[in-house]
Amino acid sequence: MNWDIVEGKWDQMKGSVKQQWGKLTDDELTEINGSRDKMSGKLQEKYGWTKEEADEKLNEFARNQS
Repeated sequence: MNWDIVEGKWDQMKGSVKQQWGKLTDDELTEINGSRDKMSGKLQEKYGWTKEEADEKLNEFARNQS
């Protein structure tokens, strides 16, 4: 699944995102609203990852959603 599909199904995906990255709050998930760039930034902020690490985690997450 590519990120465009994740973005389009964001309301349905929020539960999976929350399960994967529990440090993200419901308010942050609402603010992200499916935006890959915002999601990457929040993961960097919450988990101390580099942009590359966050992007790889997002790619992995999207690949595992089917």
